[in-house]
Amino acid sequence: MERRPLSLHELNGLVRATLEATLPEPFWLVAELSEVRPAASGHCYLEFVEKSEADGRLLAKASGRIWRDVYPLVAGHFERTTGSPLRPGMQVLVQVEVAFHELYGYALTVVDIDPTYTLGDMARRRQEILMRLDEDGVRDLNRELPLPRLLARIAVISSGTAAGYGDFCHQLDASPFRFATQLFPATMQGAQVEQSVIAALDAIAAEAGSWDAVVIIRGGGAVSDLSGFDTYLLAANVAQFPLPVLTGIGHDRDETVIDCVAHTRLKTPTAVADFLVAHERAEADALAALQDALYDAAGRKLTTARHAFETTGRRLHAAAVQYASRRREELLRLTVPVFALVRHRLAEAKAALDACTPRLARAAERTLAEEHRRLDLMGRTVAMAGPERILRLGYSITRRDGHAVRSIADLKEGDRLVTELLEGRVESTVNTIYHEENRTDLRGSLSEVGDHRERS
Repeated sequence: MERRPLSLHELNGLVRATLEATLPEPFWLVAELSEVRPAASGHCYLEFVEKSEADGRLLAKASGRIWRDVYPLVAGHFERTTGSPLRPGMQVLVQVEVAFHELYGYALTVVDIDPTYTLGDMARRRQEILMRLDEDGVRDLNRELPLPRLLARIAVISSGTAAGYGDFCHQLDASPFRFATQLFPATMQGAQVEQSVIAALDAIAAEAGSWDAVVIIRGGGAVSDLSGFDTYLLAANVAQFPLPVLTGIGHDRDETVIDCVAHTRLKTPTAVADFLVAHERAEADALAALQDALYDAAGRKLTTARHAFETTGRRLHAAAVQYASRRREELLRLTVPVFALVRHRLAEAKAALDACTPRLARAAERTLAEEHRRLDLMGRTVAMAGPERILRLGYSITRRDGHAVRSIADLKEGDRLVTELLEGRVESTVNTIYHEENRTDLRGSLSEVGDHRERS
């Protein structure tokens, strides 16, 4: 007997009836969410996938849905428990009913979700990242960096519009210490957190010598936004960063992976600012204590030195007095022979002087006699050189204006002259002056006059 072929609707109806008969009860299903799409109608449409643990190859896929009368209940409970809404990439444990519709096909209807499984999976992933960092030997590198004595130059990674960043800056400005801060803006929520924060870290590392520490802060908000801080690449960058990294992600109960590898983990941006202020205050207190200790040590040193100086001064004074006394006694002892020697020398000098007196008198008489003879001789010499003797010898003295004429160059025509002779004076006037060419005739005339005098 020939069978009648089935229509597609009939075949799908058989499949639906078979599934409803064989799978009447809900099943608990473990899968990864690859798509979460809330609709305007209030329903939420999902896509479940299963991947190979070896190579990540896709092994299975199924569509899912949460009807609007169930979605707010299960989604709200899940977010309150895990701190994160349903999102792609999560491993979930869901209770589903297997449904098949002739028109829409195979689908899984979610009736409940166990958030504790997802919490465990999130913790497992964080633990896997931390274990990988341990295997790489970098997990504790940033924690081992020493904090600088002064934490005054702070590079800040945050969103410039975040309230937490404003609170952080206000807290620092209100402190008595001065901080130099610079914002390196980054996306602090969503899928771009990892890439954005790493880019900011790279920019800071390029000028690492300008900063004392790095602060990564994020104010309050949905805990679901913290997932961007739970990545291996971001954690590895923070762990190996050359400057101490301080985190203030903004949630007390949640600890991200970068909190686990940062140098210091604090609760909020304000707590980070308080930590920096407290660090500077501790350093200032330590410096004040050192200053006080230095003042005390200097005072004690000065007091000791002053006492030593005064003691040495007293000893020196006593030694000087004692030394002067001994010297005075020695001088007194030396005075007696010195006075005796002086008296003896004076007596010898007086005797020698007394012996010299007669000789000095005779020598003085001889010297005076010789000087009298010499003065007589000089008187006769002066008399022979006097003007009267020159005039008696036939010479004359010619004067102009009371001064003897010594050279023809002293005369000029018209000068009045006075010629003094033995018998008197003659006044004359210069009419003609004979110079060098007439000297020969004049010398001849004078020579003849001299010869005539000699013959006479």
